[in-house]
Order: sequence, then structure tokens, then C-alpha cells
Amino acid sequence: MEEYEQNALSSTRHVIGVMSGKGGVGKSSVTALTAVALARMGYKVGVMDADITGPSIPKMFGVHGKLDSAETGLFPAQTERLGIRIVSLNLLLDREDRPVVWRGPLLAGAVKQFWTDVSWGDLDFMIIDLPPGTGDIPLSVMQSIPVEGLITVSSPQDVAALVVRKAVNMAEMMDKPIIGLIENMSYIKCPGCGETMYPFGKPAGAGFAAEMGIPFIGEMPIDPALSEAADRGEIEMYESPIMQGIAEAVVRHVQASAQEE
Repeated sequence: MEEYEQNALSSTRHVIGVMSGKGGVGKSSVTALTAVALARMGYKVGVMDADITGPSIPKMFGVHGKLDSAETGLFPAQTERLGIRIVSLNLLLDREDRPVVWRGPLLAGAVKQFWTDVSWGDLDFMIIDLPPGTGDIPLSVMQSIPVEGLITVSSPQDVAALVVRKAVNMAEMMDKPIIGLIENMSYIKCPGCGETMYPFGKPAGAGFAAEMGIPFIGEMPIDPALSEAADRGEIEMYESPIMQGIAEAVVRHVQASAQEE
């Protein structure tokens, strides 16, 4: 399938996807943190919320209301603090809690339109929050949008490692390079004594990444502050050491890709 041309009023230099083999591992949080970290480095960043049936990006960034439109297409919402541009189906619905009961082709078609019919403007990076799994939408994105690399997200449970393996294999089948693996919910720090606890078993992300032959970006803890910031729509104010590591991994990847060309 041919890649679709972007909207005439858009110029996106690099497209990065964030994927996971299963839901509930923090993929949308990683998407948001990647966008924030790159924006803090001075890059112009957009986020495409391709998780059509479970969109959470607008809430994390505190973006509400319907998108504006003109004959040239839709205009993305823009965050107040860092100017991150956001498009999500939630920003096209009359009510944010309205369910999207669509079959696969309609879902995939909506994501393509986010690429072709939205006037994104000038972006250094577009981060795409893919739905979990290896279904219609991830397949459509990889076939029709020029994704330059993928970040994969997992958790310490063996089942999460199994399903992320399927996601990595899908990326390889589609000839899309893996930027790296992030293991979320690796540990939690006791707020009283400072002891590190492992509620889902000892972290295994580094070993799993080595086994798969992909880079390991790092571990993310279970952090109540992250959940609170996302619930308040203040993800742009959140701070975590992993964010710089994610941004640097993305920048290294696109620089290496440019040198290869």
C-alpha cells in the first residue's frame, strides 16, 4: 500500500509511533511523555491519538472542545504550555464520553484522515499513539504513514513480554525499525521508608530487549504523581528522569537514519 501524502498545509519531518502488544501498560503515558520531552528540547511536536476507541491524550494534556476546521482541513488543538499540537477523535465528538462503535475499516480510515485532512503546520516530530495489539489501525498506520521508528512499551509480567514480542515481530514484518523498549510499572518506591518494591516481579525489560535484539531505553516506576498529573490535564508539568532518555533515543535514531540515507 502506498503512503498517503500529508495535508498541503503540513510539513512533518519525523513520525514516531508508540505501540504495545496489550492494553494497560502505559503506552499513552509514554506517548505524552515523549512529546513533552521533545518539546522541552525546543522541537515542534504534534501528537496523533490513533487509539480511536480508547482516546486518552486530550485529557492528559487538558485539551477540550471541538477542533476548528476550514476548507483546507481540520486544525489541531494546541497545548498552552509547550504548544504541542493534538488531534484525537475525542476532539471531534459532541460528547467526550460518547463511545466509538465502528468496525475496523472505519477506524483505519479515520487515522488516515488525521494524516491527510489535518493542517498540522510545521512539525519536527509527530508522535502517534497507536492502539494496543497488531490489528487494523497499527497495520494501516505502518502502511500508509511514513513512520520512521517505533517505541515499544511493556510491563514486567511474562504475558506482557509475550505480546510485545508479537508487536516487535509485526514491526519487523512491516520493515519499521524499533527505537527501543520501555518497561513501565517496573517498581514502586515506598513513600515512607524509600524501599523499592516490585509488585509485578523483578524488572525483565533489559534482558528481554537484549533477547529480541532491540535497544532498551529504560524502566519507569509506578508513580502516583504521573497519574495525578494526567488526571488534572497537566502532563506537561510532570518531571521524570526517563523522559530525557526517551527524547535522546528518538533524536539519536532520526540522526542515524539521516546519516544512512
